[in-house]
Amino acid sequence: MDAAAGPITIIMPRRRAATSRIRARPWLLLAPSLVFLLAFTYWPLIQVLEGSFRDQAFGSAASWGVGNYARLFADPHFSRAAWNNVLYAVSTIAPSLTLALGFALALRETTLFTMAVRTLVVLPLLIPLVAAAALFTFVFLPGEGLLDWYLAPLGLRAVNWLGSPSLALGAVSAITVWKDTGYYMLFFLAGLAGVPQDLLDAARIDGARALARFRHVTLPMLGPTFGFVLPIALVNALVQVDQVVTVTQGGPSDSTNLLLYYIYQQAEQNHDAGLAAAATAVSVAALLTLTTASLRTMERRIHYES
Repeated sequence: MDAAAGPITIIMPRRRAATSRIRARPWLLLAPSLVFLLAFTYWPLIQVLEGSFRDQAFGSAASWGVGNYARLFADPHFSRAAWNNVLYAVSTIAPSLTLALGFALALRETTLFTMAVRTLVVLPLLIPLVAAAALFTFVFLPGEGLLDWYLAPLGLRAVNWLGSPSLALGAVSAITVWKDTGYYMLFFLAGLAGVPQDLLDAARIDGARALARFRHVTLPMLGPTFGFVLPIALVNALVQVDQVVTVTQGGPSDSTNLLLYYIYQQAEQNHDAGLAAAATAVSVAALLTLTTASLRTMERRIHYES
């Protein structure tokens, strides 16, 4: 009995040590990513939340409460920026996704012509948004810009696209649509490549026309693609403000002032860190709510091929 117990006593700790090393290996591999995620994502978020509840005037002691949020919701500039962001999201996401899907459907076949057109559509993706905004400044130049030059034969001249409060946000949205359409088209091209050809052939044999095949076969099969692209588009609608900084600086009359630019104004120009932190917290909460709602809505309609 004693001779048999010796090997068991030696082998069992070795097995336990090997099992512990196997269990710890995934955490060791994930440790660098977790450290960077904590340092550059969660810790800044905690700091923003903490700063949003700390109200401190210049030269006075800090007080804790919801004073920053009260000032934020009472600020008409914040309300205008939030409404502008809603309009900006609607006027950029819907056209961008529609055009991207249309281009993907038209260019899904690989030929020399479609490859050339794909390159032209994706080309704006390679141009920095600041450079694209600077380029469009000359396109929208009143009277002498490229857009007015093409509209002159129609009797429209000297339209102040960026200086009119009713047109400036639309002009800024047009820059974003031009920039993002090619990016979203790449995802739709990948999604269309995953649509089974036998389903389309079966629908064609059953007498379904092109529109019916798109509505009942192609579009449902693109559910995972929409579930991936839509949250990205929502995030872009909140964080893409380079063109606002470059072209309009939020004007005229706050007509192009978006939430992120409002946060920049409060933090860097007005030196009101508490108000900027509160606006950031509200924006992130709204973005998380919209993204979660969109993911759950799309998940109910997504069809994953087995």
